Amino acid sequence: MAGRAGLERPQWERVVTELVAERGDALLRYAALLCGDRDEAADLVQDSLVKTFGRLRNGFGVESAEAYVRRVILNSHLDGGRRRSRWRRVAPLEYVPEQHESEAPAVDTRLDLHEELRKLTPRERACLVLRYYDDLTVAAIADTLGISQGTVKRYLSDGLAKMAIALADDGT
Repeated sequence: MAGRAGLERPQWERVVTELVAERGDALLRYAALLCGDRDEAADLVQDSLVKTFGRLRNGFGVESAEAYVRRVILNSHLDGGRRRSRWRRVAPLEYVPEQHESEAPAVDTRLDLHEELRKLTPRERACLVLRYYDDLTVAAIADTLGISQGTVKRYLSDGLAKMAIALADDGT
């Protein structure tokens, strides 16, 4: 390491270090909303950082790198959803970790939302997260996902309907 002390780090290393320090938690929350699991979200963020900076990409600033990494997270999640849906046809049993009940109502509501998001298809979940977490318009979501605006509207409508039915409290 003594020979490296006089060398300056490449720009991409500084950018990835800044990105993780400044926006790492936001990227993790974004990935967790998409996939519904904190551990899987951490893996998604890590893989996306490796994919983004693995090719020694120079010329990125922190803001443009964050946008690129978010896009890689989204694409990786959608690709993983396709792989999992194929796997579910083959493997009917899936391990579900034990969850403990919370005493705080706000935490319960958040957990309910996360649980219902987890039940949606990957495309429905992606559309809802892009719309309500990233605050994108229907046109921007369609452009991001490479699908028509009508398809985005259908995914949003279907996803919201599924969540509304599941989260409805009719008092019974």
